[in-house]
Amino acid sequence: MSQDTIIRPAEKSDAAELAILVDISSHGFASWFWYGAVLDGTKETAFEQGRCFMRSDTLAAAWKDASVAMVGDEIAGVIIGHPIEPSIMDEKAPHPVVEPILELQKTIAGHWFIDSLGVYRHQRGKGLGKWLLAHEIARGGERPVSLITESDNETALGLYKSNGFSEVMRRPAVPLSENGKQHDWVLLTRSAA
Repeated sequence: MSQDTIIRPAEKSDAAELAILVDISSHGFASWFWYGAVLDGTKETAFEQGRCFMRSDTLAAAWKDASVAMVGDEIAGVIIGHPIEPSIMDEKAPHPVVEPILELQKTIAGHWFIDSLGVYRHQRGKGLGKWLLAHEIARGGERPVSLITESDNETALGLYKSNGFSEVMRRPAVPLSENGKQHDWVLLTRSAA
């Protein structure tokens, strides 16, 4: 890692960049979900909704829960983590595609949850993902740390497994469209440090 690379807490003013990196992390799932605000007429674009979400002072997985990797003066990557509170048991999925993810999250109440880990393609291969992951594991403190990824994301699965995460369970994903890709959502957990 070069000496001009740091990890810092995200700032509210980073919200637009956080939305882009969350969408990269989710392979377009986030922008698909955010597009609902365009369909209901409350936003002009999916990324306007993403930016608004990331600017929230109260929602989990928004700017207050994010850390960014800076390479020089550029945001190169993001990691977002927060505790899974017991109140998750009362949550209802806002859309059928979210149901299997929420089902998996309900099994890890009390864990630290890594919601997103994304690095811009041109910044990959420098160890930023591993560094961000170690940072977030440390933030989890004494809690087990869990995350959910796609079964066909071999790069992510390799990173997580090489850093002490083990697969706990899977749920079939609900495709985003009629011809959408078929995969499972995979829950991985790492024991408390």
